[in-house]
Amino acid sequence: MMLCEPLQIMVLVSTGMHSLTGRPCRASLDAQAIELALQQSGAVNEVVHAGHADESEQSALRDYLGMGIGQITVLKLPELFDPVSALAQYVNEAEPDLVLCGEQAEWGEASGLLPYLLADQLGWAIVPHIAGLAGVADGHIELLQALPRGQRRKIQVKQPAVVTINGAAPQARQSAFSKARDGIIKVLESELKSEFEPAADSELSQWQLQPAKPRPKRLKSITANTAAERMKAAITVTQSQAGKVLQDSSPQQAAEAILALLREEGILK
Repeated sequence: MMLCEPLQIMVLVSTGMHSLTGRPCRASLDAQAIELALQQSGAVNEVVHAGHADESEQSALRDYLGMGIGQITVLKLPELFDPVSALAQYVNEAEPDLVLCGEQAEWGEASGLLPYLLADQLGWAIVPHIAGLAGVADGHIELLQALPRGQRRKIQVKQPAVVTINGAAPQARQSAFSKARDGIIKVLESELKSEFEPAADSELSQWQLQPAKPRPKRLKSITANTAAERMKAAITVTQSQAGKVLQDSSPQQAAEAILALLREEGILK
């Protein structure tokens, strides 16, 4: 896409985790954000990561370098420190026109709140679920927002702005080994000003992180003589599977219904 005006784009990336091997790798939504930035003709792109800058993180960041971006800037932070303040200071000093982020990280808290907290600290507008950039003119950026059922709508936002990238954005290109090897990882020691001074995440330090395991689901034995009866039994929703709608209920009744459901599903014992 040809932009009407040159655009300064900053892409914030995190490290992902491979679903099978568990090794650090690029996060798919962050890679799509880079892909979207690379497709903007004439744009000036910068990729930034805030983290520990250890060996495992750097190996994952090289997956982004393999896309052809040339250099990644790493803001080195102490362990268990919130990256929002460091990112806010860096973005504030760099003054980009547009900041792109994936909608959600692939490990850790993965709350999806970082773009919103960053926009709040900077005082910028934030636009979620973006699938493409349509153009730039008169200090405004025209974005293509992804809606349910494959629909799209155009949104115009004033620069600068923070944008979260949806999975409907263009798929990321493959990472080339030679580009990943030759790319530069520039590590910066964070020297935060008083207004951006971060605090340690005390709650995160108490968490115990472990790989998620699928919970076994009991299958009911189906007694049917014909194939049609077996198919009907498989697709029929029983009363225990059906949901329950509460209307005009008191908070006490709603809480009791939620607790009953959690006990029925075996979440609470």
